[in-house]
Amino acid sequence: MDDTTATPPRNGLDRLGLLHLMVVYVVWGSTYLGIRIAVMEGSGFPPFMMAGLRVVAASAILLTWAKLKGERIRLHGGEWVLLAGSGLLLWIGGNGLVTWAEMRASSGLAALLVAAMPIWGEAITMILDRRAPSAKAAASIALGFLGVGLLTWPVLRTGVRADVMAVTALLLAPLFWSMGSIWFQRHKTDLGVIAASGWQQLLGGAGMFMVALGRGEPVPTPTGQAWAAWAYLTVFGSVIAFTSYMTTLRRLPYRVVMTYAYANPVIAVCLGWLVLGEAVTVWTLAGAGLVVAGVAGIFNNRD
Repeated sequence: MDDTTATPPRNGLDRLGLLHLMVVYVVWGSTYLGIRIAVMEGSGFPPFMMAGLRVVAASAILLTWAKLKGERIRLHGGEWVLLAGSGLLLWIGGNGLVTWAEMRASSGLAALLVAAMPIWGEAITMILDRRAPSAKAAASIALGFLGVGLLTWPVLRTGVRADVMAVTALLLAPLFWSMGSIWFQRHKTDLGVIAASGWQQLLGGAGMFMVALGRGEPVPTPTGQAWAAWAYLTVFGSVIAFTSYMTTLRRLPYRVVMTYAYANPVIAVCLGWLVLGEAVTVWTLAGAGLVVAGVAGIFNNRD
């Protein structure tokens, strides 16, 4: 068993886990924009076909990488159920719904609604553990969500084009992603994290293709810009960041891992300012401050 399969230490936070969490913060903060570019009107990519091609390509890279590293890639017994079940929840229910919704909703609205993930995750763990959250933990979650709301308020008040189904999908996506993440975290396997990431995406991608066929999605005819977004999502979003995410689930408490849902909108705003020269307003600064405070509170009040 390599070091990526280590369980979280009882005291303090694992440094390697935190390093991988920083990768998730930065990379996944940019993927909302990448998804929007890949599936927006005229891009030539149907949503589930794009997402399926993305994760299957990533799985081929990851499983080849695991094989070259000498990791076990053959699944045993219950690993099929664990990786198929969590993979379908993560990629069809989580990423797939976000990808579909971003045909109609802006990336900013998607980031706002998906930021509800820590709330879903906390609710699920409360039910599983039969416990109530501490007042400090509940306040930290609320503070972070308020910060995300302030960050996206300038976009929302000017009018965001999104239908009810898209908003519903964006509310359900973090629920499914939380379910898949907690399922994977709470079931032990000595399969290496690279191989596990590859199998989850391969099985989730197979499910994506079934959904695409069921919806009658056409053969993709992507533009050059859409192909570039797809390549970025595949390499950085699925190969690098998703593997880092799987590592954090094995090395850090779930509540700490889920802080990325608050940090991603902040990263998106910073990248927009640096790359596109987007304005940084008082709403941006206030929202970013509250998000940072919420993340700090969750770190300091973990169980």
